[in-house]
Amino acid sequence: MREVLIISGKGGTGKTSMVGAFAALAKNKVLADCDVDAANLYLLLNPRIKEEGKFYGSQLPVIDKEKCVECGRCKEHCRFDAIHDYEVEKLFCEGCLVCYYVCPVDAIHLTDRLSGNWFVSETVYGPLVHAKLGIAEENSGKLVAEVRRKARLIAETKKADLIITDGPPGIGCPVVSALSGVDLAVIVTEPTVAGLHDLDRVVRVAKHFGIDHVVCINKYDLDEEKTKEIENYCSSYQVEVAGKVSFSSLLTKAMLEGKSVVEAYPYSQVSREIERLWKRVKQKIVQ
Repeated sequence: MREVLIISGKGGTGKTSMVGAFAALAKNKVLADCDVDAANLYLLLNPRIKEEGKFYGSQLPVIDKEKCVECGRCKEHCRFDAIHDYEVEKLFCEGCLVCYYVCPVDAIHLTDRLSGNWFVSETVYGPLVHAKLGIAEENSGKLVAEVRRKARLIAETKKADLIITDGPPGIGCPVVSALSGVDLAVIVTEPTVAGLHDLDRVVRVAKHFGIDHVVCINKYDLDEEKTKEIENYCSSYQVEVAGKVSFSSLLTKAMLEGKSVVEAYPYSQVSREIERLWKRVKQKIVQ
């Protein structure tokens, strides 16, 4: 079993559209959406939820009014101004638990904090594991790890050959969690100043963790001079450009139809470019 992760240094590069196309092209696979802060792969795959569970990402302190002597130490030490009238306000609390440790009379106890939900769904392309993090909740890295764990269990049960994962953008904790142990990372970038800047950041992260990676330049024909700059960057860092995909309104049209572009418009130029990219990705993961 192999795992391919599609990531990007910044949002809006077309990462999820690539995942949707790969889902249509690949055989015997399990899909995972690890962009838990803003999951949107389901928009393309129209999943039918089969299983749902709760994710507790941290603990919330609760003050017992009967034990509390109102000494004020919890409020004094709280850096997030989350304690008012000797009650902890959930929206302000960051879960650092300092109040729990400084309370002299053990009047504060901890409760599990519901941070989001995970789902196992069925799609026309196969099983999909996805999740939704609650508003302003933390520990998305833990939720990413939970999504990946469930995807692996399903893949093992179904004897799937491949896991295709839609990763989070950026270089933070969720990306590190998603990168851990994958066989190949496909980094999607775009020919802009921000695209090149953030490509450099995520390439450095992949190299740091020793993860094999390739680059896809999406919408390359919007600025071919910047595309050449990205190709030169990749050449200097010995990173393969596995494919270039042209700008096409068909991607948006396919999304509005709830389909991947290779399914909705299989004979279009953009579909052929994505098929060539997928062929190279398959070659990389079986080497």
